[in-house]
Amino acid sequence: MQPKSPSILECPVGRAVETVGEWWSILILRDAFQGSTRFDEFSQNLGIAPNILSRRLAHLTKSGMFVRRRYHERPPRYEYVLTEKARDFFPVIATLLAWGNKHLAPKGEAIVLANRGDRQPFDPIVVDATDGRPITLANAVVIAGPRASRGMRARLASLKAMNPVVAPAGD
Repeated sequence: MQPKSPSILECPVGRAVETVGEWWSILILRDAFQGSTRFDEFSQNLGIAPNILSRRLAHLTKSGMFVRRRYHERPPRYEYVLTEKARDFFPVIATLLAWGNKHLAPKGEAIVLANRGDRQPFDPIVVDATDGRPITLANAVVIAGPRASRGMRARLASLKAMNPVVAPAGD
């Protein structure tokens, strides 16, 4: 069941999770970023049940992540083309890949994100677009935006975001 709390639905993270937070959706997008566009490609690459894949593709299309485009008339066949909205999600996949390699690959990296031209590995980080500084837990805080409701402003004011509790490095 999807959360219906106004504070969750007002939060961009809550809305993002509603769009792509399901396990298969993220893996479908991952494969689409690597060139998969057709149902059979997603099915073969992911080993996903056809009914689940159909639901996930329909949801991602309805959510504006894919445009469905016919590539064959008889029988009718469709491909799923990434939209700008979906392409803007790529940095999330890149940082998930980097985080997974750093924290969940004890035997070494099986997949590495690399420069398309020279194949040199990337080390993705999130930076501020205006000055290029890395955005980290130590220098970032979530504040109410201009369209935040009173409830959201109160919720954000009550958070401990100014002094998050963080375990020492290495834990």
